Amino acid sequence: MQKVRMIAQGRVQGVGFRWGVYSLALQIGGITGRVWNNDDGTVEILAQAESSALMAKFIQEIRKGPTPFSKVSYLDVTMANFDAYTDFKIAN
Repeated sequence: MQKVRMIAQGRVQGVGFRWGVYSLALQIGGITGRVWNNDDGTVEILAQAESSALMAKFIQEIRKGPTPFSKVSYLDVTMANFDAYTDFKIAN
């Protein structure tokens, strides 16, 4: 199981970014986790996948910006250790 923590910076709040990440996780399939807005204007994502190829695709698509109006200027991706999720949800 590959688990990562991502923090997206740029135009990522107020542009449907979290919904785009959620939709992307469902579209790719096999991705579970959480996404939420941070008070500093960033968006944080905890994601896990059985396959490193699935995770690489997910990260690649997030870097592109999951919605037409979003623009990711920087994406910090680190390996993480968190309790397993069984689904993907938008958290607050």
